[in-house]
Amino acid sequence: MLTKLILFSGFAGITVLIGGILANYFNHHIKEGYLKYEITHTLMSFGAGIILSALALVLIPKGMEELELMPMVFSFLFGAVLFMFIDQYLAKQSGQVATLLAMMMDFVPESIALGAVFAIEPQMATLLAVFIGLQNLPEAFNSFRDLVQSGFTTRKTLLIFVFLSFLGVIGALIGHFFLSDYPNLTAHLMTFASGGILYLLIQDIIPESKLEKNYLTSLGATLGFLVGIVGEKLL
Repeated sequence: MLTKLILFSGFAGITVLIGGILANYFNHHIKEGYLKYEITHTLMSFGAGIILSALALVLIPKGMEELELMPMVFSFLFGAVLFMFIDQYLAKQSGQVATLLAMMMDFVPESIALGAVFAIEPQMATLLAVFIGLQNLPEAFNSFRDLVQSGFTTRKTLLIFVFLSFLGVIGALIGHFFLSDYPNLTAHLMTFASGGILYLLIQDIIPESKLEKNYLTSLGATLGFLVGIVGEKLL
């Protein structure tokens, strides 16, 4: 059971490194131009669709199932408001810090929730691991390019991404050993993360993924959501 959790959370985390490696290849082998921007923004919107499906199909339903109305509303709003203040703070900081923290703000709570849910509902945990892994890929891709453009060396950025990959396993183990006996607390964490992630999605990710007179970005988001629907149906 523990080995399976490590493998699932490892998959969810390793896509951070894979996204960075792909971005490094992309930076060096694809010429600057409209096509490059189009691919980047379509990937970003695809990730947004996956994140939205994770909220709609896993995180929010779990919170609604376990929590009463007012505690659920409180956790959701607390997540949204806290992420709003963090977002405002990050906007005043350097792009390097902002990009890294924005990635961790949804990855870490989701990984902890993954570990907590795994002992109770393995199928839901499997789906959550797939969602986290898929959303990390485009997030890491874009974050890598932002970090390199803001002054980080390729080697240093890849080392940071290796650390982030293992952070998912650590978060999942913490959730498994400390939260698996507290489904109510896990539901609060998932609802809290939902509010914060939805705020970031609407405030930052969706607007940044949009290009004028381009329709592929919207299709990318739709396909990302479809991935979630297919995953839910298969499991």
